[in-house]
Amino acid sequence: MRISGTIESSRDYPSPNPGIRLREITYWSEGIRVKGMLACPNQAGQYDGMLYLRGGIQGVGMVRPARIAEFAAQGLVVFAPYYRGNRGGEGRDEFGGVDRFDAVHGVEVLKQFSTTRVHVFAFSRGGIMALWTAILRHDITSVVTWGGVSDMTLTYQERVDMRRMLKRVVGGTPTKMPEAYHARTPLFRVNEISCPVLIIHGAQDDNVPIVHAKRLEAALKVAHKSYETWYKEQYTHYFPVAANRQVVADACDWMKQQEG
Repeated sequence: MRISGTIESSRDYPSPNPGIRLREITYWSEGIRVKGMLACPNQAGQYDGMLYLRGGIQGVGMVRPARIAEFAAQGLVVFAPYYRGNRGGEGRDEFGGVDRFDAVHGVEVLKQFSTTRVHVFAFSRGGIMALWTAILRHDITSVVTWGGVSDMTLTYQERVDMRRMLKRVVGGTPTKMPEAYHARTPLFRVNEISCPVLIIHGAQDDNVPIVHAKRLEAALKVAHKSYETWYKEQYTHYFPVAANRQVVADACDWMKQQEG
């Protein structure tokens, strides 16, 4: 079996930003080939790494070249796993099951192109992936979760439109399989996180209601972990363009200021 995090192949990908080089990378994760996109500034320098963990599942919320190029333009080397089963990757996207290791091993990919400082930035479903990465690794400098999922049972309860998908990937409902939903929920193991966490959330978010952020905040507080919250009272799951751009810049500044 190939070592997880080993790169199988790499190919250039058209970049929307002339100052950023994009590459699509195939790497090994728990015995299967998974794909992701790497964004590197063209200008030589020492850059922190950032693992970008997308939201959604399958084609919904797929990694966008313009989005990761936006982060790379802030002076970061960015790697964004597509997760298994997507865009020609092997396996099946499980929404926080064994596919969490696609994020965990993505750190090894990232380290081959950046300095030893690695940050994790997540949006929506990526929130559970980011928290699991910080739980399962102790070489993460910081975590940012924006509009992030933190509780899988709560997601099933709130998102009626997602219940069929969740029953398929998890194997049943929270009533019939409470252990399976518990095992996907990182809230119960945040005491194992060793880096600062930044929680960003819009109070008007209907896709991932702010209770996810509040539960994560409470769990981190009980565990005496370092965290910060940026709650935006007027925004939904998707911030207006200007506000989004500013939050990206501010969050990147926050990451770079963390020790590690």
